[in-house]
Amino acid sequence: MTQTNTALSTETVIRTRSSVRQYKRDVVIPQETLNEILELAAAAPSSWNLQQWRFLVVQEQAQKDLILPIAYGQQQVSDASVVVVVLGDLQANITGREIFDGALAGGHISQEIRDNMVNQIEGAYQFEQVARDEANKNAGLAAMNLMLAAKAKGYDTVPMGGFDKAKLVEALNIPERFIPVMMIPIGEAAAPGRPTVRLPLDKLVINETF
Repeated sequence: MTQTNTALSTETVIRTRSSVRQYKRDVVIPQETLNEILELAAAAPSSWNLQQWRFLVVQEQAQKDLILPIAYGQQQVSDASVVVVVLGDLQANITGREIFDGALAGGHISQEIRDNMVNQIEGAYQFEQVARDEANKNAGLAAMNLMLAAKAKGYDTVPMGGFDKAKLVEALNIPERFIPVMMIPIGEAAAPGRPTVRLPLDKLVINETF
């Protein structure tokens, strides 16, 4: 079964996205559509353009069932078409060298700019907490893009932090370089997400200063 979808406005996508926890089983997302969703997710901004996210895509039913108990039996992990494990890169400074060496080789930046950027990145990534903060922050930006992109393509999602990270790392052979930030099941809703109460702007917005 394929999902048909007309183009939605950005505002409609944002306003209609909700956290769906019940999915139709055995719905296959076309690989081309899934790739488009992942490409849009990867268009997120990132610190130093290091793109500190990786997407571990789980589609095989046996693999989804393997991680079901790791997610404390939350059934959406088994029922959804795809589960994307969004990872954060603790060694994105390595990517930084690749990116800025490539930009230099392509004539897009000078040697001075390349050296300044790489030195800045390497200096920051000497600190474990900085690396961890950047991994979580930037993977979170990509995760939000992914959920909005899925909705724009006619699919629903739910961001999940409720899983045993250590067991997930072991089960999916995740290298030490990467940390699981969240799981995002993607599929067709079998039941709509629950309505949520949103705080009014006067409780959320502070103008100029506290």
